[in-house]
Amino acid sequence: MMISLISSVLLVIAIACLFGLTPVQIADDLLNVISPKDSLRDEVRNIRGNRKKHGVFTVLMNMKNALAVSGKAKQFALVFTLSLVLFAVGAVLAFLIGNPFLLPAFSVAFALLPFFYTANTLSVYDRKTKEELETALSIVTTSYIRSDDILAAVRENLGYIKSPLKEVFMAFEGDATAVSSSVKQALFNLRERLDNEIFREWCDTVIQCQDDRTLKDTLLPIVGKLTDVRIVNNELKTMLASARNEYWMMVALVVGNIPLLYFLNKDWYHTLMSTTPGKIVLGVCGVVILITAMFMMKFTKPVEYKR
Repeated sequence: MMISLISSVLLVIAIACLFGLTPVQIADDLLNVISPKDSLRDEVRNIRGNRKKHGVFTVLMNMKNALAVSGKAKQFALVFTLSLVLFAVGAVLAFLIGNPFLLPAFSVAFALLPFFYTANTLSVYDRKTKEELETALSIVTTSYIRSDDILAAVRENLGYIKSPLKEVFMAFEGDATAVSSSVKQALFNLRERLDNEIFREWCDTVIQCQDDRTLKDTLLPIVGKLTDVRIVNNELKTMLASARNEYWMMVALVVGNIPLLYFLNKDWYHTLMSTTPGKIVLGVCGVVILITAMFMMKFTKPVEYKR
């Protein structure tokens, strides 16, 4: 079985080399394939900031942008390519164990492994960003209310802002001074550098403040939302962790019953592993575990502020 798996992986790599495919090219081509075609109405919504959600494509683009901001842009192409290889490995493994009904579950599960690892890495980066965001926006806002100049407020506080937000505000300073003299355009660019609703609301308000200075008083309440979200997440952390642990315990019990049947009743084990109805049951269980795992991770994520 191991030899067949290795041969399958080498075959996929050989095909990629034969056609001269690189990880970056593979990732870009697949993104172009699944990229949604926006209608005129969708383009108008995008310009206004009411972006239409596109499911898988949006998730992948958010991951790509997050890796770029964290300085790991090249890793996205490698993750995409590794996912394709593991997709093929999962399909081959399902046939090697003689159960084609497990092909959907094995293929998708194996393909998602690199993305889960990357998402876990990004969650650490995202947590550090949110912890620093509260402090950074607070000191910049205080300076802006006093000086009435957002560029000066950012400059005088760059020494107090820690990574990874320091690089984001340094890019804003560069845009506003070297690239363009338009502070509004620099703020628009700053808004897109971080995928955080409160941060984007803060940027939108600062943009409006360039025309109406009286709106400065609304900035501190916006920053206060970061504190509220942090407090709520700290209160829910134990509850969400308990729900995740209970789910994985149930999955372990379901999967663990399969080898247990071998010792308890070999006829039942043979029926489950060798007959068509038994293989269908295993395939259905695999798909159910995969779908419920996705829902579990979706509903046990930390609370996010949405406008």
